[in-house]
Amino acid sequence: SNEMELVLDLHLHSRFSRAVSPRMNLANMYIWGRKKGINVLSVADFTHPIWFREARSQLIESGSGIYKLKDAKQADQELGALSQKDFLGPYFMLSTEVSSIYSENGVPHRIHNLIFSPNFEIAEKINSALIRMGCNLSSDGRPILGLSSKVLAQVLFEIDRKIAIVPCHIWTPWFSLYGSRSGYDKIVDCFGEYAKYIFAVETGLSSDPAMNWRIKELDTRSIVSFSDAHSMAKMGREATVLQTTNNERITNNQITYDNILNSFVRGHERVFKIAYTIEFYPEEGKYHYTGHRLCHVSYTPDEDRTKGTLCPVCKKPLTVGVMHRVEELASLEGSNFIPKNDQFGVVWMNDMNNLRPPYVSLVPLLEILAESLKSGVSTATVATVFDRLVNHFGSEHEVLFRVPIDDIRSIGGEKVAQGIEKVRARNIKIVPGFDGEYGKVAIWNEEEAQKAKKKTQLGL
Repeated sequence: SNEMELVLDLHLHSRFSRAVSPRMNLANMYIWGRKKGINVLSVADFTHPIWFREARSQLIESGSGIYKLKDAKQADQELGALSQKDFLGPYFMLSTEVSSIYSENGVPHRIHNLIFSPNFEIAEKINSALIRMGCNLSSDGRPILGLSSKVLAQVLFEIDRKIAIVPCHIWTPWFSLYGSRSGYDKIVDCFGEYAKYIFAVETGLSSDPAMNWRIKELDTRSIVSFSDAHSMAKMGREATVLQTTNNERITNNQITYDNILNSFVRGHERVFKIAYTIEFYPEEGKYHYTGHRLCHVSYTPDEDRTKGTLCPVCKKPLTVGVMHRVEELASLEGSNFIPKNDQFGVVWMNDMNNLRPPYVSLVPLLEILAESLKSGVSTATVATVFDRLVNHFGSEHEVLFRVPIDDIRSIGGEKVAQGIEKVRARNIKIVPGFDGEYGKVAIWNEEEAQKAKKKTQLGL
């Protein structure tokens, strides 16, 4: 395993959140976290009373603010040989998403924020404070609070200065800080005097770092990426990867709440720093382009500049996409990121000015396998090959980024090797998402697929 890196996925949901798999419990999160190669996972949903009790009884503190599964025997049995390989974790940390829905100066706002808690005692204080303020915490794992982001910040920082707030998926139109339908133009408009304590923001699936670094006020802040997964299979589809500031091996005793959060505070990275983030292709996100799903209208940024944002079909306002919104708020013209290949054929997007961590774009292994094997993502066929690759090479993370293509070919076959090679090279087609509809990835476009088919028929 790679002990030079710590892979974090700190925005997840438990089975107590709406539209989440009923199998989303800590043991399954641990199993899938291990298969995917994620070292630290979010406990998630700690405001939910039943889940809070369950998590508290099933976890034990292993480092300051870092927890491990108390009884991992059964989970390790299910992992089989994988559980014998060296691996840091999977550990758990306390973070949870809350939805603030409120009006300010007559303007409605809907903002999702991620709250980090240094331990269960503080998490319990957070829950008590929210209940005292009349918040209903038991209806959903991601509770709806009638508190403004400002009041939320005030309440949390009064409880403990180590609590942190990271605004979630900051570009989604309906529920986010910069959202076209619900947000603000600046962090200070949202958080007021507490803006200086907002030291990181989450990209969300519909945006990548290159888009975010065009926003002046993010210069002083970190950009983090997490999956917002509602099922085990989606965990790690976005992640933030740390390395030690002196580029040495990571030891277990370095893995603490403080060290992880300090790595997100630009200029104050002591033990860890952000090495890179793993991103969804932003086009695959649900709100990349401006459009109306039901009217079948989808505009590129060029089109929505010229055609405006009223729907030509129903004449109502279109849902303004993330690209459009970035253009609205950006102070820098284009992106400073340039592609660079590594020895495994992975294309890294590197900041030309070297001020920012690089990032890499990913299509999840299950999706690559589904397309390569022409089989559904949740079929036994795909699961079998997924497990074969992961058990052989150590994790999905290794398979996607670090295993030589020839080695993948010998275990997973020609078509799977080609699929992974194309994804590494960013050589794929995407029909961008809009107005709540996910973008569609095609690793092989039709022409190529036809050519390949002909070759096979001709026996070449």
